[in-house]
Amino acid sequence: MTHATITSIVVKPRSEDTDTASLEADGHGFLRLAVTEANLIAGYGIEGDRKGGNPKRQLNIMSAETLAVLQSEGYDTTPGAMGEQIVISGLAVETLEAGAVLKIGDEAQIEVLIKRNGCDKFAAHQGFPKENTVGRLGVMAGVLTSGLIRVGDPVRVDQSQTTITD
Repeated sequence: MTHATITSIVVKPRSEDTDTASLEADGHGFLRLAVTEANLIAGYGIEGDRKGGNPKRQLNIMSAETLAVLQSEGYDTTPGAMGEQIVISGLAVETLEAGAVLKIGDEAQIEVLIKRNGCDKFAAHQGFPKENTVGRLGVMAGVLTSGLIRVGDPVRVDQSQTTITD
């Protein structure tokens, strides 16, 4: 059995925390700062991330394997370029249904909220129609339980917490 692990964490710092103009020099706004660890905050997302706080999209999560396929198709998959915040290897994130709960590291728990789709901004940055990535951009999740996460941490689907949907 393959063990799922975090392979990448990226954050889009608040403007008061860093010079975000340098992160967005090309104007697409998907660039984020790669970090080796981050605090997940229940009901918010990644501590210090300016994308946090939205109840419908606290985290953008993708699978490393899907990113590799997209890269082979010509997509820019540098950290954060696909809009992702957390990349997980060994788990087909895009197959997870709403209500699935993942335990990351020792403490953090997140819940899958919706499948993630590309928007016009994403398509303009990538140079491909957004329809080309339907079903391949991972999921949006919310943070249920706060905790420190690190690159290399194990990720487990918590079958006892997963909600069954019709």
